[in-house]
Amino acid sequence: MADGNQAILRSTLTCPACGARTTETMPTDACQYFYDCPACGTVLKPKPGDCCVFCSYGDTPCPPVQVDGKGCCG
Repeated sequence: MADGNQAILRSTLTCPACGARTTETMPTDACQYFYDCPACGTVLKPKPGDCCVFCSYGDTPCPPVQVDGKGCCG
């Protein structure tokens, strides 16, 4: 998790369709609502209650959730 106010900016997404794992850099100024799996082409969208694909499928939640517990989409 984040150390103080320093957010971790890399997260490994796991595709629920094919299981492929891809490490990506998370945006700090926007919500990433869609992600195309590079292995199978499935378009990932956040699960209900999550603000972005990183919070749903990543091993690290998005920076705003790490820092203040609030989602990146407001």
